Amino acid sequence: MARDGYVWWYVDALSEDGRQGLTIIAFIGSVFSPYYALDRSRDPFDHCAVNVVLYGERANRFCMTERGRDAVSRDASHIQIGPSGLEWDGTTLTITLDEVTAPIPSRVRGTIRLRPNGFTGQTFTLDATGEHRWWPMAPSSPVEVSLDAPSLSWRGTAYFDTNHGDTALERSFSDWTWCRADLKDGSAILYDVRRRDGSGQNLSLRFAADGTRRDIRPPLAAALPPTRLWRMPRSTRSDDSVSTIVRTFEDTPFYARSLLASTLDGESVRPVHESLSLDRFRNPLVTFMLPFRMPRRVG
Repeated sequence: MARDGYVWWYVDALSEDGRQGLTIIAFIGSVFSPYYALDRSRDPFDHCAVNVVLYGERANRFCMTERGRDAVSRDASHIQIGPSGLEWDGTTLTITLDEVTAPIPSRVRGTIRLRPNGFTGQTFTLDATGEHRWWPMAPSSPVEVSLDAPSLSWRGTAYFDTNHGDTALERSFSDWTWCRADLKDGSAILYDVRRRDGSGQNLSLRFAADGTRRDIRPPLAAALPPTRLWRMPRSTRSDDSVSTIVRTFEDTPFYARSLLASTLDGESVRPVHESLSLDRFRNPLVTFMLPFRMPRRVG
């Protein structure tokens, strides 16, 4: 992997009743790490983390402890970062978690099993020079969540992708929005990026449950209100230019995650949506605050 580079594996899931959700991101080269940004060696393997966020009526947690290269092991089907890991056995992605929240410590421990019906066949380049690649591997798959801490079990659908890059995100992009929605057959994904050179890219994708790509009419721009606390800008697209906020999961200085209600490809959907401002991320005040939520352990 390139000096200054990164790779992450991303899972987000919602329960069948829509009352519980989670996000898990395993990072090599933690792109939002203040420690990585200040490390002159720019060694991605010395800045790894498993980010876990729980949303819902019964439990809300945020974990992101950064670890060095001695805490990482991996092969073609497995990656372990500290006490947490992801393993693929050919049919099931099993994620084992044992993380601690910050700044107030509490445990997040348990197992998530995702069983993709199939995989997509295309990787997308997000920038003009090919330094950032995105593969939406399994956009909609059955998932089982079984946590001991907090005590929580549910079934639902999950999204699984990976991003791989050769340089820091904030050098290439100013901001982006992304959302994914379950459809009657498969899923839809919207990914809109704004690059540092002033250009942009708007991806409108649809995939069947087995990963086969389907045609989709590009939806229209739809305004959304900013978040309440940090006034993070939000926007999306929908068939009729109308979308509403159902719930805001995360409201931070540079990132927002939300549940929307809108229409995509003729279906009423509840997309999971994110807004990321890399201009805000570069603010020195944000860099100062991040270690309170993202502690670092040497081992």
